[in-house]
Order: sequence, then C-alpha cells, then structure tokens
Amino acid sequence: MPGMNLTRAEATERANVVTHVDSYTITLDLTQGERIFSTHTTITFDAVAGTSTFIDAITDTVRSINLNGVELPVDLADGVRIQLPELAEKNTLIIDADFLYTNTGEGLHRFVDPADQEVYLYSQFEVPDSRRVYPVFEQPDLKASFTFSVKAPEHWTVISNQPETSVQKQADSMLWNFKPTPRISSYITAIIAGPYEKVTSSLVNAEGRTIALGAFARKSLMPYLDAEEIFTLTRQGFEFYEKMFNTPYPFEKYDQLFVPEFNAGAMENAGAVTFLENYIFRSKPTEALVERRAITILHELAHMWFGDLVTMKWWNDLWLNESFAEFMCTLAAAENTRFSSQAWATFAASGKTWAYRQDQLSSTHPIVAPIRDLNDVQVNFDGITYAKGASVLRQLVAWVGQENFMSALTQYFAKHSWGNTVLDDLLVELEATSGRDVRSWSALWLETAGVNTLTSEVEEDENGNISSLKIRQSYAEGYETLRPHRLVVGFYSLSEGKLTRTKRIELDVNGELTDVAEASGVERPDLILLNDEDLAYAKIRLDERSLQTAIDHLGDIDSPTARSVVWGSLWDTTRDAQMPAHQFVELVLNNIGAETNSTSMRVQLLNLEHALSFYVSRSQAQELRIRVADRLWDITQAAQPYSDQQLQLVRAFARLAKSDQQLDCVQSLMNGSTVLEGIVVDTDLRWSFIQSLAAGGRYSAEEIAQALEQDRTSNGQQAAATAEASIPTAEAKAKMWHDIVETGELSNIVQRSAIAGFFTGADEQLMEPYAERYFDAIEQVWRSRSHEISQQIIGGLFPQNYSAQLLERTEQYLASLPEDAGSLYRQVAECRDSMVRALKAQEADVRS
Repeated sequence: MPGMNLTRAEATERANVVTHVDSYTITLDLTQGERIFSTHTTITFDAVAGTSTFIDAITDTVRSINLNGVELPVDLADGVRIQLPELAEKNTLIIDADFLYTNTGEGLHRFVDPADQEVYLYSQFEVPDSRRVYPVFEQPDLKASFTFSVKAPEHWTVISNQPETSVQKQADSMLWNFKPTPRISSYITAIIAGPYEKVTSSLVNAEGRTIALGAFARKSLMPYLDAEEIFTLTRQGFEFYEKMFNTPYPFEKYDQLFVPEFNAGAMENAGAVTFLENYIFRSKPTEALVERRAITILHELAHMWFGDLVTMKWWNDLWLNESFAEFMCTLAAAENTRFSSQAWATFAASGKTWAYRQDQLSSTHPIVAPIRDLNDVQVNFDGITYAKGASVLRQLVAWVGQENFMSALTQYFAKHSWGNTVLDDLLVELEATSGRDVRSWSALWLETAGVNTLTSEVEEDENGNISSLKIRQSYAEGYETLRPHRLVVGFYSLSEGKLTRTKRIELDVNGELTDVAEASGVERPDLILLNDEDLAYAKIRLDERSLQTAIDHLGDIDSPTARSVVWGSLWDTTRDAQMPAHQFVELVLNNIGAETNSTSMRVQLLNLEHALSFYVSRSQAQELRIRVADRLWDITQAAQPYSDQQLQLVRAFARLAKSDQQLDCVQSLMNGSTVLEGIVVDTDLRWSFIQSLAAGGRYSAEEIAQALEQDRTSNGQQAAATAEASIPTAEAKAKMWHDIVETGELSNIVQRSAIAGFFTGADEQLMEPYAERYFDAIEQVWRSRSHEISQQIIGGLFPQNYSAQLLERTEQYLASLPEDAGSLYRQVAECRDSMVRALKAQEADVRS
C-alpha cells in the first residue's frame, strides 16, 4: 500500500536523529480473540536532543504513548506512524496498542487448521512488517536487542529467536518469557505460536558449544515430518559454513518451523527459521522438491551469517543477503551433502533460468539496485537479487579463487559482526586477499544490468581439425556492457551412444572476440560447449554442428551440468525466437525420457507447457497440444516404474490432457481401472488428476467439494481452489473473479491456488470479458491490498489471450498510470514484456 511507504531519504534522516537504539521490551497478548492482539512495548534509544522523528506502527488502536515520562496525545498516531516530538539525548518510549492479525502471510499471520480447528500463528517481517506487530524503527541499520514476553492459551507453544527463560501460569493462559536477543535488525525477529509439536536434537559446533535443534509442525502434519533428514542437512550445513567462514554460529539455538500459508520458501529469522509447509511431504514428492528443500534449509542457515550477523545498511545491498545465501547453499550442497553430484546441474536448470528470464525484462536492474523506498525493495525480491547475484558470485569465485574468496569472508565477519555494511566493505576484503582489481569487476558485474551472449565461431582445416575457435561476446540493445568471463570450454565426442567430454579448456574471455588458442589443431568434436560446468553468467549460442548434435543427442550427454547448460541454451534460443517453438517441443519429447536430474526434468516439462501455451503458432496450438500429450503418455508408460521420472511424467500428462481419450485415461488412472506399475494414486496425485478433469469439464464444483470432505487439510483447500477455478464455465470463472478481485476474502495461499487455475481449461471466448475487467480493477487492487496479495493478482490474472490488440491496450494502460504507481507499472510492464516475447516466438514458428 503506497500510504505505508518509507523512503531511503527518510530512513537516512531518522538514523541521523536516532543515533543508537538500545533495546525493545515487547509483551504480546494473543488471547484477545481472532481479530486483534495487544502489544505493550518499551523502547530505549539515544537521539540528538531537541529533534523530532517518528516510529513505525501499523495499528488498529493506540491506547497510550509515553515519552520520557510524559503522556503524549494518541492522535500523534495515524495508524502507520507515531510522531515523536522533542526527543532527549536518552529516551524511554512506552506504547500500548492493538494490532491486527492478517491472512496475507505478512505481519502476524493467523491460520485455522481445517483438520482440527486449532489456531496457528507465525510472524513474517521482511521487508517492512515487524511494524504490524510492535512499534519499531523499521530499517535494517537501527539494530537493537529485543526481549519478548508472550501471553498465549495454555496448550500453545511459543517460539522466538532466543530460548525461553520461564513459562508462567496466568489464570487460563501462560506467559512465555524469552532471553534478550543480540543486536539484530527488527525484520529477523520472530514470534511463532500455537499447538505446534516438535522434534528436538542438538549438535556441537566448531567452538565446542552445544546448539539445540528443533523441528516444528502443526499437529495434523507431524506424522509426515522427516525430522532426521532435516537435522542431517542442518549438521552438514553447520559443519561447512563454520569451516568456510572460520566464524562460529552466532546464535544460541536453531529452530526450523514449518508453518501454514507461507508466501515464500522460508525466512531467516535469527535462530527461528520459518518454512512453507510444502516441504513436509504427505505424499510421494519429486526428487526436485526434496532437493529444493535441502537447498532452502542450507540457504536459510547461510543467512545466520549473511544478513543476521552482518546486515546491509539499506536495501540496495539486499544482494549481500540473498545472492550470497543462494550461492553458498548450492556450494554447501555440492561439497558436503548427498546432493553433490546434482547441485550445480540443479542450479543451472532452475536458478540460471530464472535469472536469464528476469534479466531480459524491461524492469531489469543492477544486482546492487537503486532502492529509493520500500516499494522498490518489495518488487526487487526477484531473479536478479537471488539467482543472477548467486550466478555472478560463482563467477567471482572462479575469477579470484575459492580460497581467497573465503579468506575475505572471514575478515568481513570479523570486522563487521553485529553491524551493518555496504558493498565497499566486502570489496576491500576481496581485493586484499585476491590481489585483483575487484572494484573494476564490481562496476561491470554488480552495478550494470543485462546479460551477455557468447557465441562459438569455429573453422576447420581439410583434415577436420580446428584451425580457429573464437568466442564472440555481444550485448542486448540498451545494455552496452562487455564483461570479463572465466569459463570452461568442453569438447564432447559421441561414442557408444554417449556424448562424453574429451577435452577441457579453462580461460578468461574478455572483449568482443576471444581466441581459444588451445583448441587450434585439435580434432573437431561433435559438440563444442561454451560455459561447460556453468561457471559463467551468459547466454550461450552453439555453432551449427554443435547445435545439431545437441538436438539429436541432448539426452546422451553424460554430465548432468552440461545437459543443463545445453537445455538452457536451447530454451534461450527458443525464447529469443531464433529456434521455432515446435522444434523445441520435439526436442523435449525426444530427450526428456533420458533426463536424470529431477529439476532439469521439471523445468523442461514446464518449458514445454509454456511453449505450447504461448510460443507455438496459434493455428497449430490445440492440435499440437493433443499430439504432445499423447507422446507424453507413451513416454510415461515406458518410464522406469517407481522412478522420479515416471511421477513427473504422469503429472505432466495430466496437466496437458485435453482430448476425450486423454481425459478418459486420467479418469481411469484415478479410479484404478488403468494401473501403471510404480504409480500410487496418493492424496496429492489424486488432486492432480481432479484438477485435470475439472479443467476438462469432467468434474463439477460439487464433486470437488466432496473430494475436499475427504481431505480436510490446508493442502486440500489449496488443491480444491485450483480445481474449482479450472472449471471451464462462465459461472465458475465469475465466482473466482468475485472471490479474488472483488471481495478479497481469500487467504494468501488459497488465493494463489485459485489464480493458478483461473486460465486453465478455458478457451479465449470464455476469458475475453476478463481482459478489460483486469485493466479496470488492478489499480484499486494495488492501492487497497497488501503487497503480497496485490502482486499475486496483478501478475496472475494478466490476460493470456495474447494479441496485437491486447498489446496495444496494455501500452495504453501503462501510459495512463499516475506517477505514484511505479511498482504497479513495473508489474504490468513485466507481463507486457512476456507477451511481446511470445508474439515474436509465434511469428517465428509460423514462418518455419
């Protein structure tokens, strides 16, 4: 909501006034019903005497404000900020107020478990939402110590950043008191409360200290929590990070809590990390999801150092948190877990794909982004901050050497523990340990936007040997930067049905044209792969012979990382309308059955669906979709029983099923009249089939409601929302539009699930009225709903019947937006960019 914004200039001015925040003492009363909770807060801080400032507090009611013993009028609070006049050098501020629970996953989220009607709460404060729970100077550089006390129902458990010191009986409730935290930023404080159950363990860290470990979940999910796997990954992460950083874990305990209706993957609250519940597997998961959970566990643990121990001064250095955590978690997985053989292939398939897509939108920005206000930072939690930043850090490590890189981090933590930093604080240490000009590297990589393209240019002599191999670097229009790249060139030859690497050349690429001198005179291989091992961040274009080899034998490449690089290259080529979309579809069908990296399989099946929905010629799309689903069914039947590939393929087939025969097949799989050895129709797979049948017009709202009666869980609610939204009738679409856009009563995750089904199973005629309704509604949605809720609607309900007319209407809408609607403009512009790319791809597919 724009009215709750905070600018960088305001934060800087306030930090000049509030020179030091000593402590917050916060008492929460969670026994006051389902709408509000009360907060009594005492803040002690230093300031420039005689000045004025404000404290952030998104309140329902403010009952009293006492500053240095003087009662201030409550009308100094406007529901978002509380003005603080005439500060002293030493100040004590006491505020008593009521705050609101949310159902948006922001602030203090309240959830009622449909399985047993128990209430569960959790906090989510990044970026600006600790102010939804207690009065606070909401900016990362005003760190303090936080002491929480929480009054809660008797049968609840309460968890915070620190261990509890006592739990006291009070009539029909309990008062939980917690130890003060070290000096941390408010956005990583946490309160989680409800009848959570837990499994405990411990580890001994590098300095010989015993760290208590906890894994928490709702009662109804606890039977499915594989706590030992979580604790194993946690121990491996502790071991790796403490060794790499030469800095011990900075907090007293480490709890991991799986909470309902969580918006993101997880949140790095100090000592009390929250995760989304999808990471508790009540049905057979794909290996991609299992590995994603491992990466997320390691990512959040890395934040205990990056972000929690040392924190960015302002949000323009958000990458210091997210990019580092994303790089380090993949490195930890590759070097110290059972995922070692797949970790970098997985990163190439998922992280790089996300980064390249984000970096080619009109909203792209430097990794060190200009962040003017909170609106800017909220929309910059994107593929640049996470995936491109992590990709570029991998390139930096290749450039300076991993030992030098880790030595720099050791010095960085030693100098800045419990403080705040800017980019230059890190560069100083990197230059000292590596001896390289890291600032020049930073200027090119961290402070400019856009992705380069590297193309191989090969010449052969009369004997079939390479006479010249050059790498040409180019840039996109508007992003005229050539960068240094440290990369590997791999030579792959086909032998006995496998493409195996026969030569490895590591070199620096710089400027427009780089000669690969070591290749001269070498026999021309079947495939020359630039960026083998995926060290560099760049789009790759294969030479003509290598391209044909890749198309014919992609599944035969024996390195999972090399396959991921080739998959990514060919998908980029398709997105850039340089390969006809129907050719990419054939490429996937011909090679997907041989893919062994679960994430690569997941990503390419999703790319296949995206190409069918948006990139292939519209006149051929429906017919091609039916042929593709038939082929997928054949591939599914040939897959190894009980394998990860088989599970992913049968789900993809269900999503694409369109013809009566295909829907009959889905129906028979669900009811057991068709049996595939290895496929168990468990709860989640059954919902996948129901969603497929609903989209095909085979399942009614009443039948979905009956299925939900058999699965009265949060997961069931989400799956049912997607299924109901998928029903291809005017009535079903109108109901979903009303629930999502007009009333806004759905919780964050149920809304997201409904949006996921809205365009499924619908023809263009059915959805045509919603294009204009979208443009009529979204500015009001953006102004009236929370950031998370409005972002879901703006991106998820953008019209999908792409056409020149819709493009023109979108441009008109963007031109009409007022100046204060910057983040709305960005979100709609990103949808427009995707449409432009799709229309170009369709034209290329028609021409082919």
